[in-house]
Amino acid sequence: MPQSVRPEQVIKALEKDGFSFIKQRGSHKKFKKDNTTVIVPKHYELATGTLKSILEQSGLTMDKIIGK
Repeated sequence: MPQSVRPEQVIKALEKDGFSFIKQRGSHKKFKKDNTTVIVPKHYELATGTLKSILEQSGLTMDKIIGK
């Protein structure tokens, strides 16, 4: 995994994959596609464990997030 991934990169990949923004509570944004819900914290960069969890929940790959 790359050293740092920005939440904006993840959000862009989620929206490109068909996820829709639902709501925001504080610094956490909620996205939904079919029956899948993913919450992305809007911090400076995502922790490795948080990123892994988002990838598992959404079905995305790192290649889609970093744009390869």
